[in-house]
Amino acid sequence: MSQEDGLAAFHAHEMQRAHEPLSGGPFRGFLAALHALQSAFPVDDCPIRTALVTARSAPAHKRVILTLREWDVRLDEALFLGGRDKGPFLEAFGADIFFDDSQQNVQNARLHVATGHVPHGVSNPDED
Repeated sequence: MSQEDGLAAFHAHEMQRAHEPLSGGPFRGFLAALHALQSAFPVDDCPIRTALVTARSAPAHKRVILTLREWDVRLDEALFLGGRDKGPFLEAFGADIFFDDSQQNVQNARLHVATGHVPHGVSNPDED
């Protein structure tokens, strides 16, 4: 939405749908499997830490949190960066791997952490 109609339209869209979970996307199954692994360990002694590092900011953050709760996915950290470069945050966090649908975010993050491109969504219209 933000790339098609601008950031203001994206925020309006997300505010209107703040109480509707997002669709699954290509990582819903992966997140479910990761959560199952995490659930085998006590919360305070789990060797797998997950973090959401997103360019979203208020008000679009509400829909992401609602979605993850709806899917019963546990996060250890959530960073809503409001469009700032993700790479330095990933490095400070000590991330082992990062996935993103934006080539720009992938190029920035790969300087700091192993990175995978997810060819999905409006950022990748020819790859869906």
